[in-house]
Parts: sequence; C-alpha cells; structure tokens
Amino acid sequence: MNILFIMYDQLRFDYLSCAGHPHLETPNFDRVAAKGVRFTNAYVQSPICGASRMSFYTGRYTSSHGAHWNGYSLRVGEMTMGDHLRNSGMDCWLLGKTHMKADVAGMERLGIAQDGVIGVRQAECGFDAWVRDDGLWGQGPDGFYDEKRSPYNEYLNSKGYEGENPWADFANAGVEDDKIASGWIFRNADKPANIREEDSETPWLTSETLGFMEETKGPWCAHVSYIKPHWPYIVPAPYHDMFGANHVPAAKRHESELDNPQPVFGAYMENKIAQAFQKDEVRQKVIPAYMGLIKQCDDQLGRILDYLDETGKADETMIVLTSDHGDYLGDHWLGEKDLFHEQSVKVPMIIFDPRAEADTMRGTTCDALVESIDLAPTFVDAAGGKPASHILEGRSLMPWLRGETPDWRQFVVSEFDYSATPQAVKLELEPRDARLFMIFDGRFKMMHAEGGFRPMLFDLETDPDEFDDLAKGDAHQAEIDRLYGYLAQWGRRMSQRVTKSDADIQAMRGRSMRRGILPFLADGTEVPEELLEKYTGPIKQNFVEE
Repeated sequence: MNILFIMYDQLRFDYLSCAGHPHLETPNFDRVAAKGVRFTNAYVQSPICGASRMSFYTGRYTSSHGAHWNGYSLRVGEMTMGDHLRNSGMDCWLLGKTHMKADVAGMERLGIAQDGVIGVRQAECGFDAWVRDDGLWGQGPDGFYDEKRSPYNEYLNSKGYEGENPWADFANAGVEDDKIASGWIFRNADKPANIREEDSETPWLTSETLGFMEETKGPWCAHVSYIKPHWPYIVPAPYHDMFGANHVPAAKRHESELDNPQPVFGAYMENKIAQAFQKDEVRQKVIPAYMGLIKQCDDQLGRILDYLDETGKADETMIVLTSDHGDYLGDHWLGEKDLFHEQSVKVPMIIFDPRAEADTMRGTTCDALVESIDLAPTFVDAAGGKPASHILEGRSLMPWLRGETPDWRQFVVSEFDYSATPQAVKLELEPRDARLFMIFDGRFKMMHAEGGFRPMLFDLETDPDEFDDLAKGDAHQAEIDRLYGYLAQWGRRMSQRVTKSDADIQAMRGRSMRRGILPFLADGTEVPEELLEKYTGPIKQNFVEE
C-alpha cells in the first residue's frame, strides 16, 4: 500500500463543506471524507509553521525535538517519519514545503557530507525530495527571505514569466494601472493574480504530484505539501471573484475579550496583522480570496483523486488530508495564528484507508482527541511496521480507522515559543520566559504562560466561541489546578530516552549479573550458584605464598 499525505498550509478546520461551512463547497475534500474517517478534534503541537511541521514529521512534541520556531534547525540525528518508514520497507518522498532548516553545524561537527545521501536527507527532514519548494519567496532590501533555489520560480521563468522573482511579480500580485498590485497588501486581495490559473502554485504542485505517481513504484509515502491557502491572500481568475462580502461571516470576537486581557493575548491583539484584521474592509476582501484559494485546492485535489480512480491506484493508496495550523481571519481580534483558540490550533484531518478492515468506518466522524504527532506512528502501522514508542510520542490512529475503541489520551497539548517575536520584546521577556502551553481535555482549555503571567481558561461546552476567560476570576481554580496536574503529568513524560526501547530495557534486566557483575554479595548465597561458577573452584596459580 502507498500513503498520500497531503498538507495544506494555514487551512482552517471549519472552511470545508464537510465541516459545515455555510458557503464554501469542497466536494473533493468531502469525497475523501465520504469514504474515510474525519477526525473532528485534531490539534497541532504548535500553531507556528516550522514547529508544527517538525512535530508532524518526527512524531514528537515541540519541546522534544527542539525546533520551536521558523528557521530553528531540527537537530541532526532526530528521527523522522522517513527514517521510521524506511525501516518498515517504505520509501518516503517530499513534494512541496517542509519549512525545514538544516542543522548544518551539526552535520559539519559529525563529518556528514551535505551532498551525500545522509546529508541530503538530514537537510530535507528525512524525506527524499522529488521537488522541494517552501513557497515564500519574499524579497526585500536585505535579499530573499529564503535563500534556497526556487523550483517554482524556475518553472515560471520557463513559461515566459520574466524577472528574478515571478512568484512575487505574477503568482502573488494583481495589476492596477499597469503596475504590480502586490498580494502582500490586503486591499489587493480581490484582484485576480496576474498569472494563468494553470501556472499558479497549487496546479503546479498537483502536476508534479501526478508525475511522481506515474513514475514512482511503491510502496511509497508521498508528502504533498501545498503552500496555499497561506498568505499572500490573492488567487487567479476565476477563483478571485467566486465569493464576495456576502459570504464573509461576522467575526467571532467579543468586547469582553478587550477587558483586562491576559497580557500575552493583549500583546497579540495589538500587532500589525491583528489591527488589520480588526477592520471589516480587510476581512471583506481577504476572506473571499482565502475561500477562493481553498476552492482551487479542492479542484486540484479532484485531479489527484480522478487519477487514482482512473488508474486503479485508489485501491492501494491511503489518503490523508490535514493542515499545519489554522488562521484567525479576524476572530478574537487576531490575524494569522500563534495562540490556542480553535481557529488557530485545531486542524482538519481526514484519513481514507482502502483496505477492507476500514470498511465499517467509511463516511464516519471520530471525536477522539487527536494530535498531529499521531500521523507518524499511524503511517508506520499502516506500512506493516511497529511504531517505535520510545521515540514516537504520538499514537497510531489505525484502531479508530478499523472501528475499534482503544484506550486513549485524556488531553492534548500544544506549545508556542514566541521568544523571537516583537510581542516578547513588548512584554520585556527573556527568551526562556516567552513560552506558552495549552492543555485541552475536550471541554476545558487552559493556556499556561511562563514569565509570571496568569493563565487563560475556557469551557468549550458552555462557551464554544471561547469568549469568556474564566481565569479572570477565582471561581474556577479547581479546574485550573486539575489542568495544571495534566500539564505536570505531560512534563514528566519520558521524552529523551530514544536509544533504548522498553523491550530493550526489559531484556537488559539481570544481564549484568549473568555477565559477572556482582558487586552486592555478602557471602555469595544471595544468587544462584551458576552466577558464581566463573569465580569459584581450584586456583590456577598461587602467587600469595611466593
């Protein structure tokens, strides 16, 4: 069996028709959901791109793998799903984005050649790269945001789009008075991108994916990682005007959130993107473009599904659809992601397993508390391997896909290290104190903040919109204490003992005694005689009496 692992960047959990969106029709996402399982409570391990993705790829919490922010290297030697799957006899390929930063210093220290097989895989997060393109080809006075080569820019040049950075000039810009109308500026979001639709990012990566599936023999896991619907919020025709201001929901925010907010929350409500999304005119332009980008993603997913059906490969391919985080879009007075409201930290997750064992669960939903780190052990399980539980901190979802009810987790965890942000500077925090943790038990959600700040607490049963911060008062201290108990339990997990499994350790018990290490004996009667056989009997030579 093959595994098609598709990730969309910054796709909200509730912007799919199968999740109940009132205006956006996504028949191809729905098509996968109709024959698979849609997990309705899936949470990422961090609401920031790089940290979240490293958790997906390693199957480990952010504080375990250490890559807490965009541009933070994943340390050399950290095992990824590629390593685990190759151990199970499955190749693991990348098409698109990882946001991976290679640990060049670590490779140099260990003498690993960057252009060798090991070095390349270390630089590509354990994947074999069919095509690597992280998609954000921003360019400013100090150069490019991403200094790697851009296969997509090279493709655009080959199609006649001139310039050093056609990603910015065409794919993510419109036209106004014969001038570039950049997608970085929200007022341009309603313009069509100045590019042929078939040459835009999402169709380009889809075509690369179809070529991969045509040429590559299995078993394989292919991580197809789209940059969209991530900003810049601009989309080519005909998607640019499929939706209008009448399709924009009222922002989910409440005046009470502005009253004595938790300090970190307050700092984020004051940043530039939050202030932009607090303007109705911004939301009325950006959200239709965001919906258009999702609609284009759905149409391109249809190309992939049609290919699988037409070639008969659908019967041998597991399909997984998810996102690395969500997008506030003005909800809670915020833009982007960063904090732990549902709009940011909850993601879509749909899994189709073509095998007969999954037949009873087709077209169902599962409300178990799922974490992004669960996918890596799920893939190993699906490939016929045994997940390395001393390394992988997630849990295989295969029992849920087969209609079983396993013993499951009581809570989910997400982490956010914002030490590199202006908010940390504003709050005058040392890097070690600019950290947030979320504990959610399916009803109560708590955010803990280092640095001496109070927590936040929401009861999603009575307050599903997360407006009423119960930690502003003292009436819910018992719930806060209970959730802090969960946080302490999680903090005591065995996360760094990764070179020995429990089975290895059990096999080690008593081994040293059977190899002659007996430092505790008073007279020798404490152990079986066989353990002393090498230390008893007639002497071979007597040097004492010489």
